[in-house]
Amino acid sequence: MTEEILSGGNMGGAVRAGDTVRRPAGPWTPTIQRLLAHLRAHGIDFVPEPFGVDDTGRDNVSYLPGTVLDGELPSWVWHDDVLVAAAGRLARLHAASAGFDTTGAVWRIPAHEPAEVICHNDFAPYNMVFTGHDLTGVIDWDTASPGPRIWDLAYLAYRLVPLTDPANTETIDTGLPERSRRLRLLCHAYGPGPRPHDVLTVAAERLHDLAAFTAARAADGHEHLHAHVALYHRDAAWITAASRRPA
Repeated sequence: MTEEILSGGNMGGAVRAGDTVRRPAGPWTPTIQRLLAHLRAHGIDFVPEPFGVDDTGRDNVSYLPGTVLDGELPSWVWHDDVLVAAAGRLARLHAASAGFDTTGAVWRIPAHEPAEVICHNDFAPYNMVFTGHDLTGVIDWDTASPGPRIWDLAYLAYRLVPLTDPANTETIDTGLPERSRRLRLLCHAYGPGPRPHDVLTVAAERLHDLAAFTAARAADGHEHLHAHVALYHRDAAWITAASRRPA
């Protein structure tokens, strides 16, 4: 079967083989396969279907047709309806994951307290599948682990509001009033619970945590990630400063 290297995401190693996606397995793979089965059994049809491991020992899940946004994002990604759809999908995932049995679970990334739900931990446009402008899939679940709802929501806000230093060329540069409006919209679309100021606080913490994780990967032979460490710290500093400004 012909295999095609897939782009998107940051962990790498995924290939398409027919209607499936294969990637290197790890100790966490059985847990993630079980999590995907749980989500689908609870009505979440926009995550891959798990197929166990293939005959070479690789993680094996269904291929979700559509477009994965890799590199510079198209202008339509910044429309309000995409932000609202992403928040709604995340809320559904969290609700469905709350009853997941974590007995014997092995996670690639440590859990964070309080463990309210199973967080995707990388819920961002590069891990979303679009059909046209509609969000139809969420992929790359390898780094999922238990955590608070706001941990995932804060990272989505970072990527899609966005909450980035103006020097960050990976996103658009909009003023604080517009970002504040979109952050309120994101929280409203997600549902009861997270407040914008709390999301800002957690987003900064989330980025410092991500910087530490990325630095460890860079030291483990992924030298190209060193630049990301500095970027995450800079964006976290911008978020902290923005959260202290008058509303």
